[in-house]
Formats: sequence, structure tokens, C-alpha cells
Amino acid sequence: MINIEDIHKSFDGLEVLRGASFEVAKGEILALIGGSGQGKSVILKHVVGLLKPNRGYVYIEGRDVYRLRGDDLENLRSRIGFLFQGGALFSSLTVFENVAFPLIEKTRWSEEQIKEKVLTVLDQVGLKGTEEKYPAQLSGGMIKRTALARSLVRNPEIMLFDEPTTGLDPVFAHTILDLIKSIHQKSGFTGIIVSHELKRVFQIAQKVAMLHEGKVIFWGTPAEVMASRDPIIRQFITGSVEGPIQYV
Repeated sequence: MINIEDIHKSFDGLEVLRGASFEVAKGEILALIGGSGQGKSVILKHVVGLLKPNRGYVYIEGRDVYRLRGDDLENLRSRIGFLFQGGALFSSLTVFENVAFPLIEKTRWSEEQIKEKVLTVLDQVGLKGTEEKYPAQLSGGMIKRTALARSLVRNPEIMLFDEPTTGLDPVFAHTILDLIKSIHQKSGFTGIIVSHELKRVFQIAQKVAMLHEGKVIFWGTPAEVMASRDPIIRQFITGSVEGPIQYV
């Protein structure tokens, strides 16, 4: 479904990705892991076409994302849901309006159809009764749920999750990940999830890719990454301060 092939990307001379490659099969969730600043969010933005690589390719169902233009690119993006790290809600819109926004902007649905769909998705993520609240009135967990509802409202085939549990306490974090797992089981979307909640995410994902110094140094199953004897992988998985990864 998704094929990342030899992606290179630099920003102002700083090389972030140095030939990253991995695949995600249809219906799979892949956990994209690695230290801070390794380019995980950058890869997600390449998948949806928000960034263009200096070199390399992103294919979705065999189609080169960077050759798509106009309606073809818009059609691709309509199949992708993106949960941004900070939620990226519109502060001047209510919960209902935030979730309805993609339907209002990108479909010709009637007002009644939009209302029915939004209320259904809000109920799905446990936000029934919050329709008239504004983001400033929401807890961190509710902001994440609202953003998740908005990313799901068009029934995407592909879901990209950028640190969905950042800033949440452990209970809320597990709740969000359980919700993602439940929705995946029902809809069968293909997904990439960036997270440091390794133990819980490994229970959700079918595959894992680990980024280090701009390259994917591991791609396989959660069981395989846990069993790896590679010192870089072991240090990251265990969270040890001792090892080849140097933190400054």
C-alpha cells in the first residue's frame, strides 16, 4: 500500500533523511520509532505530499506521489487521514465544526448528512455531548479525540498518526491507543503511527521500522525488534543511557 524508497531530505543544509526505505502492506499498522529529531514526522509529511524529497520516491498503491497533480493529488489526499501531533484544531470553531470542516470543504453532502456523520464519529471516539465546546474548553485527551474524529470523518483508507499520545498522562495515552486499535479492527485502514509508547504500540502494530541517523536500521515485526541484539536498537528499546546513542 505504501512504499518509501530511498528518501533523502535536507533542510537548510541539514540532512535529516539519508536514504530511508520501508513498506507498509494493505491493512497493516506500522510503528515508526526512533529518537527525537530522526525524521519520523518528516516521513509522514512526505507520504501525504506536504514535503517533497531531495531524492527518492513515495509510492501509494504503485503511484508516485510526487508525479500527481491537481485532481489526482486531491483524490489521494482524500484517502488519507492525518492526526497531527498537537491536534491542529481551529481554536475559533467548536468541536462539531472542527470535525465537520473536511466534509464541508471537500464534499457536497447535505447539512443533515454532515450532522449525522459528525455525531456518529464523535460518539465513536467517546465525545458525545461535547459538540458545542471550543478547544480552549477541552482537556488534552479530548483535543486528541477531537482531532482523531476529524481525521476519521471521511473514512480514510490510510491513517497517519504523529505522536498521538504526546502530552497525555498514561491512562489517557493508553485510552487513545486502545481507541486506534479498536477503529483499525473495525475499518481495516493502513496506518503509520509515530510513538514512543513502545510497549503499547507494539501490541497494535504488525510491523516496526526504526529510524536512526536518517536511515531505517530495522524493519520487521514487533517480536523481531524486541529480540534484536543490535546495540543501537537495544539501547533505544530499553531506554538505557549506556550505549552507542549519545544524547546531548
